[in-house]
Amino acid sequence: MSRASITVVHLAVSGPILRHMSKSTPATAALDEAGVAYTVIPYEYDSSADQVGNHAAQAIGEPPERVFKTLMVEVDGRGACVVVPVARSISMKKVAAAFGGKSAQMMKPPTAERATGFKVGGISPFGQKKQAPTAIAQEAQDEPYMVINGGKRGLLVRLSPEDAMQASGAFPADLLS
Repeated sequence: MSRASITVVHLAVSGPILRHMSKSTPATAALDEAGVAYTVIPYEYDSSADQVGNHAAQAIGEPPERVFKTLMVEVDGRGACVVVPVARSISMKKVAAAFGGKSAQMMKPPTAERATGFKVGGISPFGQKKQAPTAIAQEAQDEPYMVINGGKRGLLVRLSPEDAMQASGAFPADLLS
């Protein structure tokens, strides 16, 4: 198995400098194990932002259609993971259909944290404590790369949609409203 190539990017951000943030998380360890190439992108996480995902896109200078949020849902009572562009909303009907279910709802934050091992705002589709079935918005396939949470608040990873699907075991699906 080949080792993934890792590039650490240092970005100029307003506010305190991110000096001591560890770049190693269960998510990045899972990417390493999968042997996919990715770039680590730290940024200053702002929990008070109205739209945390849009704030992240702006903070790193990426268009919102290339920055993706990881949402934990329950489909017919079973946990699942969806990865969608930060500026878009999901259709619960489409989410349920994508996983072969009848109904879907957002997972409660404490349940999502227990299921994934990540804090809300740092949930990644990679390296979850118990890997949930995962779907990535089919629109990701139109992008040359995507930026997804790296398993910690203020840490993103940039990789190809194909590598994201491989590393998370995800499938592309129609999820957006």
